[in-house]
Amino acid sequence: MQIDVFNGDADGICALLQLRFAHPCKTQLITGVKRDINLLSKVQATKGDKITVLDISLAKNHQDAIRLLEQGVDIFYVDHHLIKIIPKHPNLKTLINMDSNVCTSLLMNQFLQGEFYQWGVVGAFGDNMSLTVIKAIEGFCLNDRELKALKQLGVCINYNAYGRSVEDLHIAPDVLYQKLSAYKSPFEFMADTPKLYQQLVSNYEADMACATKISANYDDDTVAVYEFPDTMWARRVNGVFANNLANQFPDRAHAILSLNTEDNSYQVSVRSPLNNKWGADELCSSFSTGGGRKSAAGINYLKKEERSLFIQRFKDKYR
Repeated sequence: MQIDVFNGDADGICALLQLRFAHPCKTQLITGVKRDINLLSKVQATKGDKITVLDISLAKNHQDAIRLLEQGVDIFYVDHHLIKIIPKHPNLKTLINMDSNVCTSLLMNQFLQGEFYQWGVVGAFGDNMSLTVIKAIEGFCLNDRELKALKQLGVCINYNAYGRSVEDLHIAPDVLYQKLSAYKSPFEFMADTPKLYQQLVSNYEADMACATKISANYDDDTVAVYEFPDTMWARRVNGVFANNLANQFPDRAHAILSLNTEDNSYQVSVRSPLNNKWGADELCSSFSTGGGRKSAAGINYLKKEERSLFIQRFKDKYR
């Protein structure tokens, strides 16, 4: 049995699209919202099964990876999140690169030698990679109009993954993947399913309109902190709003704290300055439920009493 485990954001979805276009097979899909990263805990497999893992932290899934490997399962792991030690096992094949200018879709594009590079572009845009990085993608041959269309698609697929649970999302990530998997070209998807594509765009624009009405709690030349209310639109848009801020103010670091009134906590999104991509993974990993990568990271559960401590560490990190 083949099991595909992937982050429900644009990077995870687009990496899997490329792989399955190149190597089609019947698979079991395991995914979730963007912050649902302990996905290997949901996997039950037996000796001889094969698992592909895309765009979820190996550090956060280490114990379950070892469990599956010792059961005789083969794992192909592609990722770009912080990991200090990659386990060695004859059944484990990894393609892991933590460079701040790399994402899982780009790693998959490289692995497949640019065979489906347009989906790699979509994933990279969704992960807020710079235009310079995207134009270096193997196989790249796109004009400005095509780039603009793929950027909008990538941003909207990425936006669709944010939420506290799948119920917050407009489209469940596995359902969206299955709809996209009918099209080897993203341009064909946009042309053939205009209603679905426009739904993604309209939902994104509506939530972003709400977000732009929120003022920063604190901002200066080096850092900015925003606090979002406990609403569905805020849970859906916090990550892409953070990306937008990073693009608008490339010399400034940004933190979005989204309130969860049920347990009196915050979910946190951090973006390091685009012109100096470092430290977001280290900052967030200093809290028990935090992690990510150098340029973008987060904390799933920040106690309300830790709010001041986080903000102080955030300011200290980037000043």
